Amino acid sequence: MDLITIDFETFYDKDFSLSKLTTEEYIRDRQFEVVGVAVRVNNEPTEWASGTDEQIEKYLHSFNWKDSMVLAHNTMFDGAILSWRYGIKPKLWADTMCMGRSLDGVEVGGSLMAMSERYGLGKKGTEVIAAKGMRREDFSPEQLSKYGDYCVNDVDLTFKLFKRLLKNFPKQELRVIDLTLRMFIDPILELDLGLLEEHLIDIRDRKDKLLLDAKVSKDDLMSNLKFAELLIELGVTPPTKTSLTTGKETLAFAKSDEGFKALEEHEDVRVQSLVAARLGNKSTLEETRTQRFIDIAKRGNLPIPIRYYAAHTGRWGGADKINIQNLPSRGPDGKKLKNSIIAPEGYKLIDADSAQIEARVLAWLAEQDDLVEAFTNGEDVYKKMASRIYNVAEADVTKDQRFVGKTTILGAGYGMGAVRFQDQLKVSGVTMELDEARRVIQIYRESNWKISHLWREAQNMLVEFTRGNATKLGRAGVIKVDPVRRGVRLPSGMYLCYEDLSYQQEERGLQFSYKTRRGRTNIYGGKVIENICQAIARCIIGEQMLKIAKKYRVVLTVHDSIVCCVPETEVSDAQAYIEECMRWTPDWAEGLPIDCESGVGSSYGECE
Repeated sequence: MDLITIDFETFYDKDFSLSKLTTEEYIRDRQFEVVGVAVRVNNEPTEWASGTDEQIEKYLHSFNWKDSMVLAHNTMFDGAILSWRYGIKPKLWADTMCMGRSLDGVEVGGSLMAMSERYGLGKKGTEVIAAKGMRREDFSPEQLSKYGDYCVNDVDLTFKLFKRLLKNFPKQELRVIDLTLRMFIDPILELDLGLLEEHLIDIRDRKDKLLLDAKVSKDDLMSNLKFAELLIELGVTPPTKTSLTTGKETLAFAKSDEGFKALEEHEDVRVQSLVAARLGNKSTLEETRTQRFIDIAKRGNLPIPIRYYAAHTGRWGGADKINIQNLPSRGPDGKKLKNSIIAPEGYKLIDADSAQIEARVLAWLAEQDDLVEAFTNGEDVYKKMASRIYNVAEADVTKDQRFVGKTTILGAGYGMGAVRFQDQLKVSGVTMELDEARRVIQIYRESNWKISHLWREAQNMLVEFTRGNATKLGRAGVIKVDPVRRGVRLPSGMYLCYEDLSYQQEERGLQFSYKTRRGRTNIYGGKVIENICQAIARCIIGEQMLKIAKKYRVVLTVHDSIVCCVPETEVSDAQAYIEECMRWTPDWAEGLPIDCESGVGSSYGECE
């Protein structure tokens, strides 16, 4: 198989660029123009080609793409040009930017310039700056030649970077990158334009009615107390924070407060409308997102922009301003956007979700064997927890008690304290006194003492990192502690690291922190275990995705779920196969009780 490294140079100006438009908008726009392209086949010298669109297309089709891996730095961009503009679909896609995020971490620069300098490979040029506003015909022969040299250098840097990264990169993850890129580069999902247009009208009508019915002026909305009352009427607990001035709890309604920012993406559009009105915004997130979907529907199929290794733990993340990862499922407009994402004619979507995977990984990693056994036997672990909390038989556990048991299992596993547990219940509409919250947390820790011990092991690992020592952490043979990298080696071969780890002596003991782009972030034993469990879950989901892709097209992954597009005539067999894959565990995860749930539908929303 050949390795073809590629880089496109395209027209851009002040108002038409990737800083103003999404990748999908930019490439599909009528103003889009390829100025030139540089191509390198294996170790052969890199070529530069420029010409009319027809000439570029003829040149590109002279290569054997079907038996090649295509490499670029930001392949979502260059690959989409190859696919959408020239109909070229290679055997595999590769991306040095994706590889860099996983090997170097998400907190360091991932541009070609930053990575080339970090690895000592050479310098990226700056000729692209002078090309602003220039169509191909605007370049003089000398300018075009220099621009070609710049593009050729980019390709050579990308090729050298790939060779360097490949030495430490798990081969299996190359296939995961390929699958992730295909979701965007080769889109097959469609959008229901009529449904979206109706939804947009409904949103705007309801927003106007909400503000009219509320009978509040802008001044009222700016009153913290009045705004809090409006949120409470909608069933939302107003976010709070500790005042730096008084040290007392106060409403967190500043536009920079995390709790307030979260309300902008609340599943209830009425809440979004109030927040938008307070901020003076003309549109809610739901409006903006719906309009973006409408615009995409008019241009073609829906490319799924998923960022490989977007998070510290290796999980995927949203991109291109539509963030498929957090489309609403509840509230007055729940599933409207999900329902607009439809399978092509003759096909169905299957959404398979890995059930409680983090809680299962946690119990297994900690060797909390009674909990592992309960998961393995398909018992209701939420009821079992509630039974302990309320000292009643499992058969007598009420719905509300089970909810507390569920919140405990899913929330207390990473060292959550009573105050935070109380707040989490409050957000869900459950009131619990602090003493009762303390009692529940204590019951969880006593019942799952090996999990509590795992937190202490992780805290000890942080301490020993500062001394350059390795320690044991969790079930033998799953992860390997690496004091040099100040992190752990995951089953995938990737590393979960804490850059520039340091500590301060505080009243309650040592407080560790590590370096991120946003500043220093505190880390402690329970949080380390949360990171590791999420990272292990991601390793498993990645391997399951590859197994599924051997037979069916994977079109989307969200958190712990995988969405596939299958022929209508094969739905039953496909669902059985996909569920089998989602219950499969790798050799290194022997004894881990994985389970899944799946749904079938003509739209993404119908699958749930």
